[in-house]
Amino acid sequence: MTSDIGNGATVLKNTLRNALIVSCQPVPGGAMDDSPYVVGFALAALSAGAAGLRIESARYVAAVRAATDAPIIGLIKRDLDDSPVRITPFLDDVCALADAGADIIAFDATDRVRPASVKALAQAVRDAGKLSMADCSCVEDAERALAAGVDFVGSTMSGYTGGPEPVDPDIDLVAALRKLTPNVVAEGRIRTTEQAQAAARAGASCVVVGSAITRTEHVTAWFRDAVNEVYAPAPVVLAVDLGGTKIMASLVQDGKVLDTTVFATDRAGSAESWVASIVDAVAPWKGRYSAAGIAVTGAVRDGKWRAMNKATLAIDGEFPLEARASQLLGVPVVVANDAQAAAWGEFKATSDRSDLVFMTVSTGLGGGIVAHGNLLRGVAGHFGQMRGTSEENVPLESRICGPWIASEAKRLGHPVEPKQVFAAAAAGEDWAASVVDGVAQRFARLCCDIQLSIDPARIIIGGGVGLAAGFLDKVNAEIAAIGPSARPRLLSAALGTKAGIVGIADLAVVGR
Repeated sequence: MTSDIGNGATVLKNTLRNALIVSCQPVPGGAMDDSPYVVGFALAALSAGAAGLRIESARYVAAVRAATDAPIIGLIKRDLDDSPVRITPFLDDVCALADAGADIIAFDATDRVRPASVKALAQAVRDAGKLSMADCSCVEDAERALAAGVDFVGSTMSGYTGGPEPVDPDIDLVAALRKLTPNVVAEGRIRTTEQAQAAARAGASCVVVGSAITRTEHVTAWFRDAVNEVYAPAPVVLAVDLGGTKIMASLVQDGKVLDTTVFATDRAGSAESWVASIVDAVAPWKGRYSAAGIAVTGAVRDGKWRAMNKATLAIDGEFPLEARASQLLGVPVVVANDAQAAAWGEFKATSDRSDLVFMTVSTGLGGGIVAHGNLLRGVAGHFGQMRGTSEENVPLESRICGPWIASEAKRLGHPVEPKQVFAAAAAGEDWAASVVDGVAQRFARLCCDIQLSIDPARIIIGGGVGLAAGFLDKVNAEIAAIGPSARPRLLSAALGTKAGIVGIADLAVVGR
């Protein structure tokens, strides 16, 4: 099925074939977020050889249409409370854009909760006598959109439907879309002439460039960051993750891990001896860092560290970790709970600024909460210390952790480590599957309870058990079986096992 609006559609498609389209969308609320600037950007782009324009909002489409008869791809962006879809979500938006003078109407075509279906939007565009563009995140989005009769498919939404936002354009998706239709628009993170050429070579019928041309704030920031790497490099921080099984120490600069050493935690030791072991391990790095951050299992208040579960690490009373580590290392030190540090690391790792809960399933079960851009400290997020409804009156983490998996395997006659239990479960061994399924079921219930209590936009899962192959799939299956009224959105940690290290390094820089 294709849109049929006569010869005009053919002429328009030919005009945009093998062409550059410039997206003139100012930063919302920025200095250039006004009609005269948008019109100026549009006319400047056309004078330099752009064949078409991509314009946001009916107001700006109307302003640009009054200044030129060049092809306009129109869209409307909205932030909705009940849907992640932002680009032209409503049927009324289609009418508004058509009335304003858009030739092509773009809309989000991803498979997510949405106010209007892709099929309904495509039909509304046809009814308005316009061509349609489906902003897709994957091949499946494009297949559904083409079946609904859209005229163009674009790579616009690739990297924007969850997880860390990529840096480079999705050229592979452009090539995959080209196998479905010749009317492919390459769009999203195309910032250099080389990337634009790569998109064209991959089969795009036209290439959209936006921020690199019309968002002065973004381009300035790119050059500022590049210059700062030479003139004002970010400080190097000693970041330490002190856990119940191992201690990881790294040198971190601007979120990048430069060097790392890992050694076992002496569980028979004391807080004082653990600090001493860290100082010894990082002695070769002396002089390379100007601040330090230590992420620890347990609770931290006012720089003092205490155990929440002595089965993980036995700490007597409160230990002045911040002051003692600073004294021995000779630099300012910030101390935080390890899961809270990891939550902050995950929050900073992407451009997504929605609220999150981080859950680490490892030697213990920890958590962290970032709400309204702020990390909650103290005991916030210690979900593993909840008791649940178990008659055993023990913390939840005692049955949702690596040690429990190992002990349960041993009880069943298989004295192996958690990693081997997961491998056995993947190989179809019933005893192992029953152990893993039990942990997944309990963890799924906890995630559902957290969703009802805090209602985070996402729950990020980390830790050796949490990131084990197949574990998250099992948890999601258990959640589906529960059928909660509010289903949590679970994502794997973008930083993997480095979340805590990166997070505590950033907290040390900002002195939180």
